[in-house]
Amino acid sequence: LLRQSVAIGDASAQIVPVIAGSPAAAVALAERLVADGFFVPAIRPPSVPVAGSLVRASLCWHHTATDLTRLAEAIHRHAANR
Repeated sequence: LLRQSVAIGDASAQIVPVIAGSPAAAVALAERLVADGFFVPAIRPPSVPVAGSLVRASLCWHHTATDLTRLAEAIHRHAANR
């Protein structure tokens, strides 16, 4: 994810927040990722501040390096198209 310049804050565990900004941006990103086959839900207020809305990727042992690369590329591509 970091190689694709995805903003993940200081995440160092299996739950990785990807900052989207506004609630609308988080929902739009989550919808685009679902269309690409990834379930990465949007997290919006009141769970986070309005400008801190994000999508949350939950990674686990069965995700391959290819899965993570595809996810990072999709996030990077969709974030660039905002």
